[in-house]
Amino acid sequence: MTEAITEAAVDVSEEVSEERDDLGTFESDDSGTFQQVMNLLDIIDSESAKTDTTGAGLDMRKTLASVIITEKATTEPSVVINTLIRCLQVSEISTRRKVNIYNILQEIIQQEGELEEQCVQRLVAIASKEMREIPEMEGYMKAEVASDTLVALSRNHFSLVMYELQHHLKPLNLTDEFVIITLAKLANGNVFEFMPYMGITLATIFTMLRLANEAKIRQAICGAMETFCETVQFYLKHLEESVYPVMTEEQFALKVFPMYRYFVMVWLRHHNPEVKLGVIRSLKPMLGLLLPNDDLREQVYDYIPLLLAEYQGEGHLPPSAHPLQVLRQILEVSVITNTPVPQMQLHTIFTELHVQVCNKAPAQRQYSSQNLMEMVHCFIALARSYPKELMKFFFSQMETNKEAVRVGTLNLIRAIVSADEPRMSIRAIYLAIRVVKNTISDTRSKVRMAILRIIGQLALSGYQERIKGWGLKYVSVQLTLSTYKLTNRRDNFYQRDLEERMVHKVTMDTVKIITSSVSGMTNDLPAPQKLLARLLVLMSSPYKGEGRGIAMLNLLRTLSQSIAPSMANMWELEIPLLVRYLEEHTEFTWDQKAWEDKLIQFLRNSLKKTRGSTWSLRLSKELNNQIASFDSPSLEKGFLYRALGFTLATGLEASKVEVLLLELLYKTDYSNDFDSEGVILCFGLCARGQVKTVLNVLHDFEERIQESEQSWQISAWRKDHPWRRETVKSALMVMYSCVASYCHPQLLLNLVDSPITAKIIHHYVSSCQDICLKMAFMKSVVQVTKAINNIKDLEDFHFAQKTTLTSIIVAVIEAELTDNLVSPVRALAMEALSHLSKLKPFYSTEENSELMDISIHSIISLQLPGEDNESIKTLYANALSSLERLMDSLLQRQLDPRGLQEMVQLLEKWILSEKEWEREKAMNLHLYLMRIYVQSTAVCIPLKLGQFGTMVGLIAPCTCDAHQRTRMASMNVLSSLLDLHASQTCSLWGPSKEKELEKCKGDLQSTDMEKIFRASSRIAKVVCTEFNCDEVVSLIQKLCENIGAMDLQHDKASVTWIGSFLQMRAKELEDKVAEILSAILVHLPVVDHPEVRHLLIEGILLLAHHHQETILTSLLRQPLPMESHLAEVWLAVSENVPFARTVLHSLMGRLQSRLSPRVSATSKADIWRLAAVDPLMTLCTIHLLIQKLDENDKLPDFLPDLIYTLLLQLGSSHRPETAPPVLKMWKLVHTAPLSEEMNLQRCSRGWVTIKSMQLLFKRVKSQHLARALDEQAVWDLLQDGGTFLEGVSLLARLCMQHVEGHRKRLAELVLRGMDSEVLSCRISSTAVCVEVRHRFMSDPVLYHEKLLKPAVLLLEKGADQEEDEALRVLSLRALGNMALGAPKKVKQYRKVLLEKCLGPLREPVSTSVTAEGMEALTKILAELREGDVGSSFDAMSEQCRIFFDNESELLRLKAFILFGKLARVVGTSKKHFFKGEVKKAWIPLMLHSQDPCFSAAQACMATMFQCVHFWGWKSLEHPSGPSDTTTDDKMTVFQTTMCSILTQKKPAVLYSFLLETMAYVKNNLSRIRIAACNLAGIIMKQMSTHYLKKLDFPALRNSLQELQLDPDPGVRRAALETLEVLDSCSQHGLLVSPQGMS
Repeated sequence: MTEAITEAAVDVSEEVSEERDDLGTFESDDSGTFQQVMNLLDIIDSESAKTDTTGAGLDMRKTLASVIITEKATTEPSVVINTLIRCLQVSEISTRRKVNIYNILQEIIQQEGELEEQCVQRLVAIASKEMREIPEMEGYMKAEVASDTLVALSRNHFSLVMYELQHHLKPLNLTDEFVIITLAKLANGNVFEFMPYMGITLATIFTMLRLANEAKIRQAICGAMETFCETVQFYLKHLEESVYPVMTEEQFALKVFPMYRYFVMVWLRHHNPEVKLGVIRSLKPMLGLLLPNDDLREQVYDYIPLLLAEYQGEGHLPPSAHPLQVLRQILEVSVITNTPVPQMQLHTIFTELHVQVCNKAPAQRQYSSQNLMEMVHCFIALARSYPKELMKFFFSQMETNKEAVRVGTLNLIRAIVSADEPRMSIRAIYLAIRVVKNTISDTRSKVRMAILRIIGQLALSGYQERIKGWGLKYVSVQLTLSTYKLTNRRDNFYQRDLEERMVHKVTMDTVKIITSSVSGMTNDLPAPQKLLARLLVLMSSPYKGEGRGIAMLNLLRTLSQSIAPSMANMWELEIPLLVRYLEEHTEFTWDQKAWEDKLIQFLRNSLKKTRGSTWSLRLSKELNNQIASFDSPSLEKGFLYRALGFTLATGLEASKVEVLLLELLYKTDYSNDFDSEGVILCFGLCARGQVKTVLNVLHDFEERIQESEQSWQISAWRKDHPWRRETVKSALMVMYSCVASYCHPQLLLNLVDSPITAKIIHHYVSSCQDICLKMAFMKSVVQVTKAINNIKDLEDFHFAQKTTLTSIIVAVIEAELTDNLVSPVRALAMEALSHLSKLKPFYSTEENSELMDISIHSIISLQLPGEDNESIKTLYANALSSLERLMDSLLQRQLDPRGLQEMVQLLEKWILSEKEWEREKAMNLHLYLMRIYVQSTAVCIPLKLGQFGTMVGLIAPCTCDAHQRTRMASMNVLSSLLDLHASQTCSLWGPSKEKELEKCKGDLQSTDMEKIFRASSRIAKVVCTEFNCDEVVSLIQKLCENIGAMDLQHDKASVTWIGSFLQMRAKELEDKVAEILSAILVHLPVVDHPEVRHLLIEGILLLAHHHQETILTSLLRQPLPMESHLAEVWLAVSENVPFARTVLHSLMGRLQSRLSPRVSATSKADIWRLAAVDPLMTLCTIHLLIQKLDENDKLPDFLPDLIYTLLLQLGSSHRPETAPPVLKMWKLVHTAPLSEEMNLQRCSRGWVTIKSMQLLFKRVKSQHLARALDEQAVWDLLQDGGTFLEGVSLLARLCMQHVEGHRKRLAELVLRGMDSEVLSCRISSTAVCVEVRHRFMSDPVLYHEKLLKPAVLLLEKGADQEEDEALRVLSLRALGNMALGAPKKVKQYRKVLLEKCLGPLREPVSTSVTAEGMEALTKILAELREGDVGSSFDAMSEQCRIFFDNESELLRLKAFILFGKLARVVGTSKKHFFKGEVKKAWIPLMLHSQDPCFSAAQACMATMFQCVHFWGWKSLEHPSGPSDTTTDDKMTVFQTTMCSILTQKKPAVLYSFLLETMAYVKNNLSRIRIAACNLAGIIMKQMSTHYLKKLDFPALRNSLQELQLDPDPGVRRAALETLEVLDSCSQHGLLVSPQGMS
């Protein structure tokens, strides 16, 4: 990319050079800087793309890259700028990159100021070219930044930039859009420098106007003209600061006027609204230059009709760019300069503007009201200059008798009257009044209101004298007329009534204005009730009207006999007291509520005097009538509602009270909160004495308005309030609750469930449930429940509607937004729940928790309001206060440790929140909760075991919270917990600790986190002594549980507390170590931060130093030995070498204990040490520790023990056992398959053991041993269960060769292993004993240490056992090997050796055992003589022969070898016996000489020839025949010779041999059957005739013929040959002598 940019830069630079000759070629910039800038631009481009796709703001990396380039420019400006210029000249780069480059260039230009002229020239040329190329939208953005770059350059290189722009600004040649835009920017930023060019610029642009046909270029020219004119005005105001040649204001105006004229005549008519908008905006600053010029002003006036024509239909334009603005400017200047608009144009102006004012069409357009104000201002300006002409025009318009025209004209007159213009003449006002007077006979409502408003405005504007006569009269007529019409209104004329009400309201407003400035108005004395009602309502605001309250009280006292004689005496006493109260106060010191209470009490006392009469009812009617006379809200009207309620409560005729109440319901505007609340209060006060009447009225009202109808409008009495359904329902709900508030307690209990609460629920659930309705519902529930709770004797009252109300309130709370607080609904809802919780039936514990959880979530999740948002702060404070009250109420029902714990558990997830405002609020609620609890009687109930530690563990990490207020709140909670704990226990908490705690609290206010952590650690140490062991456990469990729930600071605080507690209390925690360790290990895997993990592991090691066995057992009992967190713990152990050696020794002892008899524990440490542990975990740990210990440490004190222990463990791992518990646990925890590192092979004890042994043998530092182990594949043998014992023997042999100094210990370990109760241990140890090649059994150590005899006894025991075949084989083998390793000791132990080795022959158990017994006998016999063997010789001979025909090749082989060994041992005493044994064994020996097993055949043949001499025939001792003959041929010759001799010397033996041989034709081995056939043929050929006759030929023939069916062809062939011999002997009956047969 860089090469492409470089090449492109050269190409483009050449193009630019052709265009601008003064731009020379530039030298190559520094390649490093160039590459660095390119890389940074790539970053900016990539981050810009990300910003576009994500919609986020400018990325920090982008900003940083831009800053780096800018900073680089401070040291190498030319290099950086040239690099950026070269990048701009590449055509292939994106528009985005070019925009970024231009932005950076602007920053550099602003930063550096003046630059090298050559750089500036190149940059100006490039920016100018790209500014003028606008192919698409992106190009427009590029042109804009290029333009801004030129403007930035102009601040220090104005001439170069201006020259470039003027170069492209040519007369009668339409230039590019951005040339004009850039010129405007230059003029705005360089006012004085630009002025010399202003004239030529304006003149040149004027020549382009006719060529500008597109909307864009027109907009650009309009915008530029607006800027140029404003710049000129600025220049003229600061003319004295200019150093350039001066142009006068007149000269500028002359330059501008042609353009103004062209704009108004041509461009203002353009159809494009944007062009029209630009023209109008440019005309305003143009007029600022033109209107001060007397000559040009007159010409401007000539174009007013064009502006008026363009005004038609321009209501959619904003006021700031409307033609009216231009017209208004012209008219105002005409007033200021006293140069009126020509008379000939006035009528046109009047007519056009007046039509628009009176026309209703503009009301439908955007900006219509603002444009109307512009027209009004135009008329005000005209009234100042042409009052007579304007009023004459108005007068003519009033004669049209059109309502809209008259109302519009009157409104204009009112605006003229209200104008605060000193130039407005009295004559204009006088003429305006004449126009108004001419219209007072018009009876149309809108005209009447317009006239009334003019009268009021005249009074307000100081023209009271002008309305004394006609004005006051008109107002009084309208007051009378409107009152009459409203009193006698008809149901079918709702619109007229609405208009009349408006007239009445305007009239009353006018009266108020006039009465405040005009005196002399009096009235006749009304009826007593009416007068009292009026006086009472006026007295409710006693300080209005210059303190009218005292005057009215005195008037009331004076008229007491006329008003109500029955009240006169009472008034004489009470009115002076009221007067005195008012005299003692002022309007600033009095209390409105207190004053109203006095008036109401005065009213009640007065009504008591009229009991039994209808006086109060008539007063109620008057009060009711007075309500409509006052606005809402007002003090007077509020008092009226209250007085009416009290008055109605004393009424005797319920039916008439109902009528008044119903009338009040119908005429109330429920959309007006003030009226709605007033009626509600009125009904509530009335319910004090008329509760059933009030309920009946409400029911009747509900029936009449027919709730089921879709349209919610009341069709009776009042027709000016089309209320919303929800508004009325809200009012009705609160009315019912207000009735409950003021109702008599005994009546309330009967009515509260139904109808009061039932109606409230009904109205709520049948509505749309908007915010207002929800607030009304909550307010109703609060009022009802408060009223019930205020009853002193509730007895067994159960609020039946409680469940329903609760479910509705909960639903409302849950529906509230959790991230925004927009209404007090949730605060009211929680207040309602608070009051409901005090009523029966009480909430259950589960319901309490659910309500509290929902409420807490609703408040805590809200973000804290900003400091400047007072309304939200108030809502938030109220909501939080309601939550606290609810918490208090719910806790009161379960004020015990359990209730406290449940509340804290609800707050826990918020205390652990990641959001700081949630933590802060939760901690403050926790503090509030503790204060409630500590101040209650529950403080006497001890906390549950572990509860104190759990609660402290929850808040302890928050002492290091990043938020200071949260830290301080957590510290306050901790103090409360400590106080609570101290009050319930015999604590040693004293002033010194309290002082230290306060000091730590002060340190927590620091902003230094290190100081905060130190303070938190000190707090832990201070409070540590307050915890018993159980509390320490619960504290640590809670601290571990919350690790990872928040941020790193909290985690570090947690482990800091854990470490502090363990340092101070570790020795005391013997019984709790396992629980603590379990808590730490459970959460250790999820701890991510290394520092936190390290501190937790340090805590484990600290416990291990004091309670090693407990820790080891607990660690070894963990389910997964290869988990990284456990490995990390053991790695930490290995770093402490002395401790690691101790641990290693202990682990070895644990493995050895499995191989030793069970012992009883004498201490707690023994209990843990002897506890059952999966050996796999122990082996993994040993392997890890050995691996991490120093390789140079040879572990001399327990190296042999460890090796031998591991060997025994390896032996036990090869036994057929189930999968380790570790793997079972893994399968329970993890559903996924085991990973490669955790597969069965790698997790096996054998694999781990071998790896550990390899590490140990490396420490021996014997290269010969290492090489031998590898070459002989010892480890592979050991790892395979089938070759394990072979590997053991081989390992033992190599150790005896290469490991010195450990033979004694090894012998002891072997003997101990052989005596173990564990079978695998005995087998492995016995396998070591088998090794004899290197004189293990002959080692002097065995003799010196007297270990040989125990060894023999253990081997004897192993040979006798029947539990395991392998052990028996190895024991026999070891006994046999004694003849090789300790031949001198064989005779000493011959009896034992012979007896144990002969046993398997007498009672064969398995092939291997029997074979091993025979082999051991063979070895032993080699070291004995006949006399040493004794009676065992006969048994060996007899038992040995039994296995000659055994199916096992191994047994046949061992039997032949043993028989041969017996033949060597036999002496004189046993020769005769053995000779008989040889005779019995002779046929098997001859036949098995051809055994299918080659080794057996060889051994048999050797044994046979070994026994030949027992026949006494020396000729047979060495077989004859050629040396090249086969073994079978030799055997045939031998057999033939043997038979020949027997025929001659012992024919009877030969006959018996034939019979014995024929028995073998049915042998299982085909080779033996063939040999038997062949031998039978040989014998028959050599047999004498005498013995041939004894043969049973048919039987022999049948046996041989059966062999014809044999599957082996060799057997069939041999049988056939023998059958032929048999047939030959049988047919001929020849008696041939042996000599003849030979």
